[in-house]
Amino acid sequence: MSPAEPAPTRKSLPEVDFELAEFDADEKVSLEFFSQVEVSSDMLVPLAEHHTASGVHSYYVLFDRTATYGHPGMPQYVAVHLQRDQDKRTFDFERALLPLPAMAQSWLIHRGCPPDAIGLNPELGPPPADEATSALERRLAGDGDHYAMGYSYTRDDPDDMVTLVALRALDEQAPSPFRVVVEEVDTDAWTHTLREGGFATVEDALKWCDDRLTGEAGPLPPVSLAAASTRPAALPKASAPRPPGRSR
Repeated sequence: MSPAEPAPTRKSLPEVDFELAEFDADEKVSLEFFSQVEVSSDMLVPLAEHHTASGVHSYYVLFDRTATYGHPGMPQYVAVHLQRDQDKRTFDFERALLPLPAMAQSWLIHRGCPPDAIGLNPELGPPPADEATSALERRLAGDGDHYAMGYSYTRDDPDDMVTLVALRALDEQAPSPFRVVVEEVDTDAWTHTLREGGFATVEDALKWCDDRLTGEAGPLPPVSLAAASTRPAALPKASAPRPPGRSR
């Protein structure tokens, strides 16, 4: 059962419409849009979308039901920003793959989408289990540009449905410069929780992620309230998630 789908007695899932029937683009943009977005459009579930009154901008949070098929750990959410030239009838786009819906919302908000216009469809996906989850999601959506993502892993397993995200604070004085955000889905209660832990080093953050995937992790350490005294090392960017337990 996918985390972006409704509970077991679900209706048919909505389909995404990019509203580009009367628009064109140059060959490079057309090929990129087809290969990065349109080719899997029948498997993309729109969780949220917003269109400006002028029709120039459209913003989408999409769930890709095929993301982890044969590619364990891959992010399951796609953020798409469409820009249309109404006079020339052409379009351009930006797209990002992200591991959490709140991160997709943040990416769109920082490309001009009004924050209150990109709320998730409450009928799709498990709701937050508690206010702590909702509060952290709101903060991630609003402050997502304060952090750089260096690693994520999504486990789409009904017995342990979990997403791990390691982040580095861009402010060198931020407390706990490395953060790990953990989303866990309770497939019986059909709710999800989101929690955050703070780490002093990238090595500690990534080790905790590895330990969580192998069932050896302890509780998430709390985020430190003291400002960091030295500039943190950069969190290495990962082109693909590391498999569970892989050595660094």
